[in-house]
Amino acid sequence: MKRIAYIALLMLTASCSKQTEFDAQGIFEATEIVVSSEANGKILHFEAEEGSLVKAGQQVGAMDSLQLHLQRKQLMAQQSALLSTRPDVKKQVASLHEQIAKQKSELRRVENMLRDGAATQKQHDDISAHIRVLEGQLEATLSTLGKNTASINDNSAALEAQIAALDDRIAKCHIIAPASGTVLVKYAEAGELATVGKPLMKIANLGKLYLRAYITAAQLTNLQLGQTVTVFADQGETGRRSYEGNVTWIADKAEFTPKTIQTRDERANLVYAIKIAVKNDGLIKQGMYGEVKF
Repeated sequence: MKRIAYIALLMLTASCSKQTEFDAQGIFEATEIVVSSEANGKILHFEAEEGSLVKAGQQVGAMDSLQLHLQRKQLMAQQSALLSTRPDVKKQVASLHEQIAKQKSELRRVENMLRDGAATQKQHDDISAHIRVLEGQLEATLSTLGKNTASINDNSAALEAQIAALDDRIAKCHIIAPASGTVLVKYAEAGELATVGKPLMKIANLGKLYLRAYITAAQLTNLQLGQTVTVFADQGETGRRSYEGNVTWIADKAEFTPKTIQTRDERANLVYAIKIAVKNDGLIKQGMYGEVKF
């Protein structure tokens, strides 16, 4: 009887010791990114494979953009034809400038002759009037040419905006990895039709995982952002492996304790979620249970 009581006491002591080996418990997770289609059309090629590594900015596929390229070519031709009609203002008013210059030269000659009595006032007035007429024609021509040029420039700018919009749509036909990471799931294959918003693949940086753990209100006062803690990951029959982690997030509101999570104080109904960043050596997997010691 005493032997049984002694064994029970040892088991109880071991259980209590086990419970105090960690301050909080949680599950490892990664920041996942779902890459969706930004265009409508047929997927021409899609090289991303589940488990493969991709780099930020890497093109892993492309969608059919032939019609968009044809539209762009047509707009470029329209713009080129339009710009060819833009008037050469300097060339078109050169004749008027030349006539005005000649008449002003003649006016100076007549003024000299008038002082010597070799010309009449009427000759002087006629030339002055002719100069005013030519200057009026020049002003009217410049105004008309300016309006025509402005209209052509406006229409060209409108075409340029359409070309830029097409360039953006063409760029969105390229399937680009927005961040470096591992392809977790591939949702589409080459040859399939995609629409805007359709998921194509899911990626995550598995080199940096987060332990989402839960702490009680009493523990909250002993934890702060940026604090270095010790994280333990289950290694199966070989035991646990320890890692250095940093607290990156602390919830500002309490929530009910998840059923699958143990806390230091099992009587606590409300807990605060925290995230601890851990550099993964490849042995930690998403969904694994982890523990943390402050």
